[in-house]
Amino acid sequence: MKVALVHDWLTTVGGAEKVLKALTETFPAELFTLVKDLKRLEGTPFEKMDIKTSFIQKLPRAKKNYRSYLPLFPMAIEQFDLSDYDLVISSSHSIAKGVLTHADQLHICYCHTPMRYAWDLYQQYLRESKLKSGIKGVFAKFFLHYLRMWDTHSSSRVDAYVANSHYVARRIQKLYEKEACVVYPPIDTDYFSLCTEKEDYYLTASRMVPYKKIDLIVEAFGKMPDKKLVVVGDGPEMGKVKEKGSKNIEILGYQDDATLRSLLQKAKGFVFAALEDFGILPVEAQSSGTPVIAYGRGGALETVLENQTGVFFKEQTVSSLIQAVEAFEQKRFDPYQIRRHAESFGEAIFKERFQNLVTKTIEGMQ
Repeated sequence: MKVALVHDWLTTVGGAEKVLKALTETFPAELFTLVKDLKRLEGTPFEKMDIKTSFIQKLPRAKKNYRSYLPLFPMAIEQFDLSDYDLVISSSHSIAKGVLTHADQLHICYCHTPMRYAWDLYQQYLRESKLKSGIKGVFAKFFLHYLRMWDTHSSSRVDAYVANSHYVARRIQKLYEKEACVVYPPIDTDYFSLCTEKEDYYLTASRMVPYKKIDLIVEAFGKMPDKKLVVVGDGPEMGKVKEKGSKNIEILGYQDDATLRSLLQKAKGFVFAALEDFGILPVEAQSSGTPVIAYGRGGALETVLENQTGVFFKEQTVSSLIQAVEAFEQKRFDPYQIRRHAESFGEAIFKERFQNLVTKTIEGMQ
């Protein structure tokens, strides 16, 4: 079969891109995306691939400010000519699932999430962008209303949905009225190898955007001066995070994969405060034998075993996180048990399950 892979954008390598990497290794395919940033892809498997981009690639400062062109995304994704392909696989957390296909093609969408800023994070997006009122707010609300309509309409273009968690599958059912199979994202358990010798620090790592709640973690550890916290990541919230820092908190900014792996392996615990659809980093931490302190909602409930591979806190508040850290320190965790649990999310398992699902879907269509 001739296969096309469609991804929202390739400007960094995060969890969604790790899924895309596994898909490219499973299916020899042509790769399409709205915009790519080759500098950010250096040293990754995507660096030498022939990646086809949309007209957004040629717009001013598109590599860094591609989100400024959000109103053009639906038009851009519909311009890809995929008519010669038998199978189209979209890797979508925003717009990729909206590609146009014809009746003789099979379109399978691996859905990381329905687009958050149009649905779940709509009010938060308006509030944090200062678009709740004023003329700019009126235009923003109008466009996001249009985007929700487009998103709902384009959901019918997909023949089969695959969700990255049961949490996302429920959201697909609610928003798109479609059933979705669940195949958990792949974790490179060979790279994130077991380390049983832990050092006396906690670690958090993430893109510094509001819903990740890195500022909350920093504020909580600021009230626990006897506990060291290491923070990895960069983004628009960096200034806010630094403002809440204290002497026991080390903010490293962006770090390469090898440094992050080492930090994950040696940390006494990994702290995760986001309401996430799946959350790859907590599983990479567990693959390293490191227990997790996680917000007890969303995908974390499917990846962390309470009191076996980590603990949960019930609210995204400083006091709730502090209580969880105190409870965490009263427990003893077995790195070998944590590692065994993480192995159930390995790359080979993902590839086998996804390929089997595609085969069954093709057979069902025939």
